[in-house]
Amino acid sequence: MILFPAIDLLNGECVRLLYGDYNRVTKYGSPVETAFKWREAGAQYLHIVDLNAAKSGKSENLQCISEIARAVRIPIQTGGGVRSLADVEARLSAGITRVVMGTVCCEDPDTVRSAVREFGCERIVCGIDVKNGHAATNGWLTESETTPVSLGKEMYKAGVRYTVYTDIARDGALTGVNVAACGIMARETKLEVIASGGVSSIDDIKALKKADMYGAILGKALYENKISLPDALFVAKE
Repeated sequence: MILFPAIDLLNGECVRLLYGDYNRVTKYGSPVETAFKWREAGAQYLHIVDLNAAKSGKSENLQCISEIARAVRIPIQTGGGVRSLADVEARLSAGITRVVMGTVCCEDPDTVRSAVREFGCERIVCGIDVKNGHAATNGWLTESETTPVSLGKEMYKAGVRYTVYTDIARDGALTGVNVAACGIMARETKLEVIASGGVSSIDDIKALKKADMYGAILGKALYENKISLPDALFVAKE
C-alpha cells in the first residue's frame, strides 16, 4: 500500500483545513521544507492540493508545486482546480506524475475521458470528495446530487483507474478513516482507492491495508505527530 504524505497549499503556505473549512486553517510553514521533511522520512510519493485553485478554478500555486517537484525528485500527485486538459498539461509539465481531477468529474466527465485518452490512465486520478452521501465540488463548497459510487462507476467507464476518496466529515479531524466506505467504493467501482480523510493512527493504516486499499493519504496525523511516517511506511509494506 502506498502512503502519500499530504501538502495542502493556501496562499503559498503549507496548511491543513478542518472539515475542508477555509475559515479553519492551521499553518505549517514552508511547503518546500515540508516536502523535504517527508522525503527524508522515507516518503516515496507526495500528494499536493492547491486549495486556492480548488475554490477558484485558477491554478494559483503552480510555481510552488513546480518548485517542490524540482526539489524533492520523487513522484507527486496533485489536484485542486484542475478543470481542463490545459490544466492537466500544465501540472504534468511542472514535473508532476499524476493529476487529480475533481469537480470536472461531476460537471464535465467528457473532459476526464479526453484526459485519459490524451495522457493515459496512469496519469489521471478521479477525486471523489464525499459530503452527506454525495459528491462535493468546487473546493467542497458545493454538494452535488451524485452519489460517490455512481460517480466512481462513470469514471471507470471513462477509463479512470485510480480515485482519491475523501470523507469530508473526517478530514483533518483525526477521528479515524472510513474503511467501510472505502471498501464499498473499491468493490462497487473496481477503481484503485486512495483513502483520504481521518487517518489518525497506525491502526487505521493496518485496517486499510487489510481491506486491500491501493493507498492512503496522511495529513494532520503527520503534522501533529500522531503518526511517525517511518513507522507507517513499515506497516504499509508488511
